Amino acid sequence: MDHLRRPDTQEVTGEDRVEALVVQDNRTREQEVLAARALFIFIGARPATSWLAAAVTLDRRGFIPTGQDVDHLAADLWKPLGRAPLALETGLPGVFAVGDVRSGSVKRVASAVGEGAMAIDARR
Repeated sequence: MDHLRRPDTQEVTGEDRVEALVVQDNRTREQEVLAARALFIFIGARPATSWLAAAVTLDRRGFIPTGQDVDHLAADLWKPLGRAPLALETGLPGVFAVGDVRSGSVKRVASAVGEGAMAIDARR
């Protein structure tokens, strides 16, 4: 089942630890047992940003571009200020986005904490 596209994990097996996964092909329903020592579960990311659409630029998936990414999308906003947006600054000057809601973020708690600290420093 090397051709698995978006397989569903059906079962995790093992005595005292993860030893194998039973996965199922979404199209053919064919199942396969894969040896494994760990399992990472990613539940997905859907930003709840629709309420911000009138205030800041959103990408096509609803995430908030920041820094150079927003500069390319809304360059006219920055010309009167005589500067480019700061690293985590959104399309609304002085407003910053950090963590999972930011376009291009790595979707990790530790990164979000670090980005928050960067945004606070940027405002000083």
